[in-house]
Amino acid sequence: MRKRGTGSAKALWMQTPTARYPVWIGTGLLAESGARLRCLRPRDERVFVVSSPRVWPLWGRVLTRSLRRAGLRSETLLMDDREAAKRLVTLERLAEALLRRGADRDALLVALGGGVVGDVTGFLASSYMRGVEYVQIPTTLVGQVDSALGGKTGVNLRSGKNLLGAFHHPRAVVADPRTLETLPDRDYRAGLYEVVKCAVIGDAKLFRFLERNLSLVLAREPCSLASAIEGAVRLKAALVGEDEREAGRRRLLNLGHTFGHAFEAAARYRTLRHGEAVAWGMIAATRLAERVGLLRPPDAERILGLVRAVGKLPPLPRIAPARLYAQLFADKKTRGGQLHFVLPRAIGRAAVVSDVSRADVLVVLRELAAH
Repeated sequence: MRKRGTGSAKALWMQTPTARYPVWIGTGLLAESGARLRCLRPRDERVFVVSSPRVWPLWGRVLTRSLRRAGLRSETLLMDDREAAKRLVTLERLAEALLRRGADRDALLVALGGGVVGDVTGFLASSYMRGVEYVQIPTTLVGQVDSALGGKTGVNLRSGKNLLGAFHHPRAVVADPRTLETLPDRDYRAGLYEVVKCAVIGDAKLFRFLERNLSLVLAREPCSLASAIEGAVRLKAALVGEDEREAGRRRLLNLGHTFGHAFEAAARYRTLRHGEAVAWGMIAATRLAERVGLLRPPDAERILGLVRAVGKLPPLPRIAPARLYAQLFADKKTRGGQLHFVLPRAIGRAAVVSDVSRADVLVVLRELAAH
């Protein structure tokens, strides 16, 4: 990852064996995104923006004006951005809409919205006409620090989350913290759990920063928020650059996700935000790591304390631990019929562990069910 200044924005570069692109971070970037897109594709005159009925009324006008000033004509396609709508039927509807509007193999898609919009647009870009380019403009914290970065795209099946998808990197990511001003508190906190995750797996300095400055980050104080976003992006860029296809260390980014995806599916994607499910997953992983002797109790208490300090989590769905255990096997990170867990080993260190007994996992699930 290489850093380079770009006007008033900070540019952190995502660099992998197959892609290199900027992650621009800066307040007010949405209003100048048109000029940046024009620099990326100087011959373009037309872009297709995918957004949602919730996000478009808030930020669509700002983006449209910016594109128009840069000499770009935009057409807007709206989609349901609830997790339950992250399905193949949504992808098909968008593809048909692109075809009706004359989008060809040179089309440029722009995802303006949260993680669902970004994941679906990325998968659409990977498959439409066998692959077109796209830009991510995430308007949620989880998007800015996680889902818009690294090229993982996909949709859900009834059996589990993100089971259909592709690796397809964007041309750029435009992260404007100002778009987080309209984010409901619950959604904002849900994204913050992903920042905590990054700190736990690979950045003890970021973890200490969050411990000391969490009240400022929760209040969305600009400097503290920018530091939190940049820390998470740097960590993810380093891991993706080292392991583009999730064959090694990039798997550490799945801390909390094996459990979390099972919790989401059990709740039918209705009562838990993705970040909230990841938070419960981090709690489960931390307790499991302590139980099997990988994590010292003082570090476990610090991790659990920081997760809880972000905010009160909604309750887990009332499902028997044995059924939740079975749901874990629907996760795409299961290989050869064997479960793999990302478990913390210390503050800023984690490991992928596969030799965890069913009995230990069930104990942890029972403890969570009792709360």
